[in-house]
Amino acid sequence: MDSDGRKLFFKNCRSRLLEEWRGLPQDALRPDRAAQIGPTVQALLAGLGLEDRLDDQEIAAAWKDVVGEFLATHSAPVGLKDGTLIVRVLQPTVRYELDRVWKKKILDSLQERFSKTKIRDLRFQL
Repeated sequence: MDSDGRKLFFKNCRSRLLEEWRGLPQDALRPDRAAQIGPTVQALLAGLGLEDRLDDQEIAAAWKDVVGEFLATHSAPVGLKDGTLIVRVLQPTVRYELDRVWKKKILDSLQERFSKTKIRDLRFQL
């Protein structure tokens, strides 16, 4: 008798013994249906539309590293809509500086960090 046959024999013996001892038929063992939670949570977040909110929080956390201390105190990302990152700016001069001078560099840094498909453009608002 090989190893698999021996296991099956003892499994059947165990089931018969439990049935006799309990006086009830033994239910068949249920297969293990455990699964990892990660893919399920991602699908749930996407279904509820919350996946983008997590991205917004990650971008807001990285904003200071990307633009520097001074510009981060005068601006902040407020949302990501259809690949366009909307950034609130406190002063018109800072908006001009960000839009005309730093936009390309900031966009490249954000795309490198978060992907080109996620952030395609920047829009600065007062």
